[in-house]
Amino acid sequence: MIKRISVLLLLLALSMTALFGCSQTKETKHASAIINTDKTNKEEKLTPVTLNEVAHSIFYAPMYVAIEKGYFEKEGINLNLITGFGADKTMTAVISGTADIGFMGSEASIYAYNEGANDYVINFAQLTQRAGNFLVAREEMKDFKWTDLKGKDVLGGRKGGMPEMVFEYILKENGIDPEKDLTIIQNIDFGSTAPAFADGRGDFTIEFEPGATSLESEGKGHVIASLGKDSGYVPYTAFSAKKSYLKENPDVIQRFTNALQKGMDYVRSHSPSETASVIKPQFPETTLEMITTIVTRYYEQDTWKSNLIFEESSFDLLQDILESAGELEKRAPYKDLITTEFAENAAK
Repeated sequence: MIKRISVLLLLLALSMTALFGCSQTKETKHASAIINTDKTNKEEKLTPVTLNEVAHSIFYAPMYVAIEKGYFEKEGINLNLITGFGADKTMTAVISGTADIGFMGSEASIYAYNEGANDYVINFAQLTQRAGNFLVAREEMKDFKWTDLKGKDVLGGRKGGMPEMVFEYILKENGIDPEKDLTIIQNIDFGSTAPAFADGRGDFTIEFEPGATSLESEGKGHVIASLGKDSGYVPYTAFSAKKSYLKENPDVIQRFTNALQKGMDYVRSHSPSETASVIKPQFPETTLEMITTIVTRYYEQDTWKSNLIFEESSFDLLQDILESAGELEKRAPYKDLITTEFAENAAK
């Protein structure tokens, strides 16, 4: 009899457990549905903005800080980031309307303007104020002078590209003729110069990150000069949008710029290691140690401004570099291609 009662009690307990479990499952599903609905509603309230970046690089750390810290969402923006892999492709995306905002070298906006575009692209926020490439030698050269490049072979960049133009500008400023005093090798694809140098080609190479740091870590090269330091405060990259988009969406542009400014503020008020940790998810294949090394190098050369204001003196220097390279037929007016309104508001 006792056994029978025990069995009945056990069956009753199991039934209650099953019933309770079923209830829990329904409640869990209901809660999950509420969470998913809330997330969907939140995303629907955000303004969608497509940003096309010229490249995905640690050089642009403040922008990635703004993404990873959620600053765009806090400004009511649902950001869709696309990498264009080249200023020409990024500019095409903006002009065609497949991207709302472009992030690239502002020389692209000058070229488009001079070609007679009606709805031309206007720069509204400057991110970097230094060139981001470095001169790498095979051996350490503590007393390096640019004249040491005379008679040497240097792996350079594409003719007409900003990295190459900045390099040649520095050479000329140091009394070196880029065509006569050295050999600049320009037939190697961007991104392939570091491997070519590691394989023994050239005496020096001009490298962006992570190429420069990779060569050092492999014992294949030594960074001996910063093109960013020696070229001056060049507006290397900026955010831009079509004139019509700026006119129709000033509130979106302002909120976008506000988020960027918060990213700039974070970078300037935190250590390189802290910034590196924040942007690490953007570069999953790069070690935190290497990201920290690269970010530190950019900190040391004062790569990022305290604000996003694109100043006229910087625009003039950019056009000086373009003219020096023979890539500019006529200078473009600052008042047409630059607006500082949004950056000034964000800096307040």
